[in-house]
Parts: sequence; structure tokens; C-alpha cells
Amino acid sequence: MIRLRRPATAAALALAAVTTAVLGFAGPASAHVTVNPKEAAQGSYGRFAFRVPNESDTASTTKVEVVLPENAPVGSVSTMPVPGWTVAVEKRKVDPPIEVHGSQLTEAVSKLTWTATGDAAVKPGQFQEFPVSMGPLPQVDRMVFKTLQTYSDGNVARWIEEPTPGAEEPENPAPVLTLAPASASATPGASPAGQAAADDDEDSDGTATGLAIAGLVAGLAGLLLGGLAFARTRREATPKA
Repeated sequence: MIRLRRPATAAALALAAVTTAVLGFAGPASAHVTVNPKEAAQGSYGRFAFRVPNESDTASTTKVEVVLPENAPVGSVSTMPVPGWTVAVEKRKVDPPIEVHGSQLTEAVSKLTWTATGDAAVKPGQFQEFPVSMGPLPQVDRMVFKTLQTYSDGNVARWIEEPTPGAEEPENPAPVLTLAPASASATPGASPAGQAAADDDEDSDGTATGLAIAGLVAGLAGLLLGGLAFARTRREATPKA
């Protein structure tokens, strides 16, 4: 009986381990504010969206405040209209100035505040994106955007903790945009992911062209061999005089 129970116990332990692993990955996680895409190239321009999910079961999100990092000022920041929301742009002095296309800028955007009007608030179970165009992106490894999310019941979610590489994600992480050094062969304004996709497309086009040429040559060779065989058959079938 003991020999029969040992395999069952081992199987049960294995099943429990798998179940724990699955539940650990699939369990409910706290949704937080993010910036999308999450990667870009230094010196490039890009369109980024701050994605704000509503975590409350009873209240709506009525205001979103995004603070741009002081150590990474951006020369050009513009917002896209979001229906039902107003946006306020705050600026600060920067020293040394930011050089953008030969011009020296002494001010940079420091904070963006979106406020809902009417019935536009982000309701429970919903999310809203707030698009922003930024560039040229600074020569830093990453940009951390500390964000405050205000609810209709007065509660404020503070997404201000800076994630540490290699460590567990903090409870209230701030949105992070990772910046990679610009490649000499990269398309201006394109992200590393976009450049890689373009390179893959070029490789795919070259491969497809090569396969098409090879198929054409094989087809012509087949036609030639078929014609020779047909001619030989006719000569053999022709009665001799």
C-alpha cells in the first residue's frame, strides 16, 4: 500500500506546484498607469500614450497629473485632444538651455494635468489613454513619469515609485520610458523596435525575391526538358520510309 501511495503523493505535489505557479502568474494584479510604447531611441521624436485604468469599483477617475522628469527635459511636448477632457500645461526654467534644431530653449514642460468635464470621467472597469508627442528625447537611459490619479470620491492613487532594475516591481510604480542610444543606421525618429521590424521586412523582401527567381529558373528548365522529351518521343514514333 505504501508503494501505491508514494506515486500518488508525488503526483499531488507536482500538481500543487503547477497550480501554484499558474495561479501566481494568472492571479489578479494591480493595474497601474503606463506609458506606451515603453521603449524609444534617444534623440528621436515619438507619439506616446499614458494609459490610465480605473481601479475603483465605485468611483471614477476625474483627473490625471503627469510630471515630466527634471533630469531629462524635452524641448517639444504637445498633447492630443481627448474628448471630454481639458489639459493644463505647466513649464519650468531649464539651465543649461535645451538645443532643438539650432535654437536654445530656456523653458521645458514640467507637468501635464488632464481634467474630466461632464460625463467623461473614466468609470469602473474602463481605461483612458492620453496621447502626447515628445522630442527630441533626451540622452538618458530612461524617463520616469510620476503620476497622480484622482478619483471622484477624493482618493488619489500616487504612481510615483521608481522601479529598480532586477528588483521586484514596487506597489505603486511610475510609468517608465526606456531610451536606447540612437543607431547610426536607424531611421530618424524611429524606435529600436520599429527599426528592427523595418530590417526584418527588408530581409523578407530579399528572401522572397530570391525564391521567386529560383522558381522561375526551375520552371523554365522544366519546360525545356519537357520540350526535348516531347520532340524525342515524336522522332521515335515517326515511321521510317
